[in-house]
Amino acid sequence: MMTAKPMRLVFGEMLCEAGESMPQLVVLDCDVSSSTQTKWFGQKYPERFFNFGIAEANMVSAAAGMAVSGLIPVASTFAFLITLRAGDPVRSLIAYNNLNVKLAGGYAGLSDYADGASHQAIMDISVMRAMPNMTVLVPSDIETTRGAVKAMLEYEGPVYLRLSRENVGSFHGGDESFQIGKAKVLQEGDDVTLTVCGTLLPFVLSAAEELKKSGIHASVIEFPTVKPFDGETLARYAGKSGLVVSVEENTIYGGFGSAVAEYLSENCPVKLKRIGLNDTFGESGAYDALLDKFNLTESHITRTVKRALEWKISK
Repeated sequence: MMTAKPMRLVFGEMLCEAGESMPQLVVLDCDVSSSTQTKWFGQKYPERFFNFGIAEANMVSAAAGMAVSGLIPVASTFAFLITLRAGDPVRSLIAYNNLNVKLAGGYAGLSDYADGASHQAIMDISVMRAMPNMTVLVPSDIETTRGAVKAMLEYEGPVYLRLSRENVGSFHGGDESFQIGKAKVLQEGDDVTLTVCGTLLPFVLSAAEELKKSGIHASVIEFPTVKPFDGETLARYAGKSGLVVSVEENTIYGGFGSAVAEYLSENCPVKLKRIGLNDTFGESGAYDALLDKFNLTESHITRTVKRALEWKISK
């Protein structure tokens, strides 16, 4: 297993790598490049780096113009700012015109724990998933982050990349392959299908191991792409287990769990339990404590699966 490192640093390193072979790549930030780690690109390619200060809507608007001129702009700032404060030009200029702009939302989920509820992006997946023409990528570790950056830069069209502030490990054995629109089956099991996007993956994998001690065998499917959604893979495993649990560091309203629910209800109706933030904002506090408070950890996932299995058996 690779040594854990901040996901934002992996992102910054990948931009620098890509800059060597992509002269049309430009990076924009809003006075937080030391936090988002786009500063590394700025130091290496100062003529292709643009700091807009605390003017997120202006940054996104400029990125749209750069895309029209043939450049490949990556617009980066905190996730709640790029999806909400800059939401109008994202919608009206980038998504509506289907422009080749890459939007990087850093410090997503509860990972901006020190700044409290005002800065925690707990609905960004929901917002961007609802945006027409928008592709939504939610990596989980070092490999999927590297793969996601490569994939989004090669993809023609608007992309939202969700990034955590936290250190991430390596759960894909060095495999950086990333196909937009395809899920990754990490474990096979017939009793329950665990689905997850983003940095809660290690909790889901740990929960699957804990469930195995009780004779419960879980499939684990990671969705690094939330939109477009790989419903075909989901249905194949949901049909075998008859029970699906979705896990996300986002509100359960309109996000990943909603994508799971929508597909299952129309194509493969089975029992579903969604785990995520339930109509609430975050709080200030240690990151681990917040994950525990909002029932996003291994122990809660394990308990939820066992309760859902009781329901399935009783029926």
